[in-house]
Amino acid sequence: MSSAAVPPVGARIRQARLERGVSLRALAREIGVSASLVSQIETGKSQPSVSTLYAITTALAISVESLFDASPDSVRESPPVVGATVVHALAAFAADPGRRIGPLVGAGERETIELDSGVVWERLGHVPGTDVDFLLVTYRPGGSSSSGGGLMRHAGTEYGCLTAGELVLTLGFDEHVLRPGDAVCFESTTPHRYRNDSAEPAVGVWFVAGQSVQ
Repeated sequence: MSSAAVPPVGARIRQARLERGVSLRALAREIGVSASLVSQIETGKSQPSVSTLYAITTALAISVESLFDASPDSVRESPPVVGATVVHALAAFAADPGRRIGPLVGAGERETIELDSGVVWERLGHVPGTDVDFLLVTYRPGGSSSSGGGLMRHAGTEYGCLTAGELVLTLGFDEHVLRPGDAVCFESTTPHRYRNDSAEPAVGVWFVAGQSVQ
């Protein structure tokens, strides 16, 4: 994958936690995981799953978007607006939390976050003042949004369109098989999970709007 990796997500999570005066054990209790797992995520020894990452950002009242920014100083609170690294073109704005990503983001210039359970997020753009996660999402064979198999919930409204492969969406009590060209939209507070049961990567464009934390 030719995308540029962003600085360690764990370091950003630790910074946000310390800035808010939250202990490692308190954060672990809040999101329902062990303190050891949180410590491993913060030190880069383990990557969070999609569900764990959303739980952490919700508990710390930060946006998922902030975890992509190229400077650790740019971790910020989620704005109340409803709504990878472009290293070469935008390096001068890396420390600016209001920086624009785009209007054109080349295929080799995307900020990328590797998550647990075979999931990769590539940031497709960002307009300052908006609260939208705009992502190219890849679920590798066997990949899942939850390493433990549980369903997740988070703030916002979720939209997605699968462009390649096959993806299984569990939404509430229903299960849907997504194939290329299929699109979904739902309130992200509805319990849900994605998984790739096939032998080929599942790729799609996803965005979550209004993922602010009150």
